[in-house]
Amino acid sequence: MARNSEEILSDAPPPAADARLAYGAEPKQFGDLRLPEGDSLWPLAVVVHGGSWKAMYNLIHTGHLCVAFAAAGIATWNVEYRSVGDPHGVWPGGGDDVAAATEFAVELAERYPLDRDRVVLVGHSAGGHLALWTANRAQLPVAGLAPVSDLRESAQRVGPEGAAARFLGGMPDQFPDRYAEASPRELLPLGVPQILLHGTADGDVPYAMSERYVEAAGSEASLVTLEAAGHFEPIDPSVREFERTLAAVRSLLGQLGSKALLDQSVSG
Repeated sequence: MARNSEEILSDAPPPAADARLAYGAEPKQFGDLRLPEGDSLWPLAVVVHGGSWKAMYNLIHTGHLCVAFAAAGIATWNVEYRSVGDPHGVWPGGGDDVAAATEFAVELAERYPLDRDRVVLVGHSAGGHLALWTANRAQLPVAGLAPVSDLRESAQRVGPEGAAARFLGGMPDQFPDRYAEASPRELLPLGVPQILLHGTADGDVPYAMSERYVEAAGSEASLVTLEAAGHFEPIDPSVREFERTLAAVRSLLGQLGSKALLDQSVSG
């Protein structure tokens, strides 16, 4: 029987990370660091899990992706963040947290064998939104895996009880400034390389959203189409589509030059 990649949400947890570290004082401001085996200076992927910006989801399920990345020679910083249901979990709480976690990678590179010149963001679904938004501020390359790239469209399509509207605290006509500030689609151009991967059979985030986003982004973004794939295949190491995710991250890492991108403040 074929694997249903949504099962990644209920799979047994992956092996423990090499280190769990706090990047802030709040209970949800922590992340899991995983390093490949061997003696080298490793590239780093800052990984942001999805889950509709809801506190009921956490970083455990993206730990499987992180284990697979480590096996491929890529260190990961799998970050947790405040979500709807947590104190200060509505916008801008989650965005501020992911930005702070990304900035904390500077400290990680001082303490662990990480190449500060080769850092990328990787985010899935709602985490894809946060990764794209943070990429704009941090000026880091980003891989968006079925990302919610247009919050205004999502809220208008789903309505006031949908995840985007709940995360932003209301509908676009109520809080236009929040949507303008938070939605990657409205922040274009981001000024960084972006690769979006999206399944054509995604029943959670429409494939057409990524099509429209990449068209609007022009030369700074590209779209990897996963034919007949659903929402979770890009983060499931046990299915063939995951190789496209790994290839996208390797491509972004390969584009990085010698400039120390992390010297640029995420809070700017």
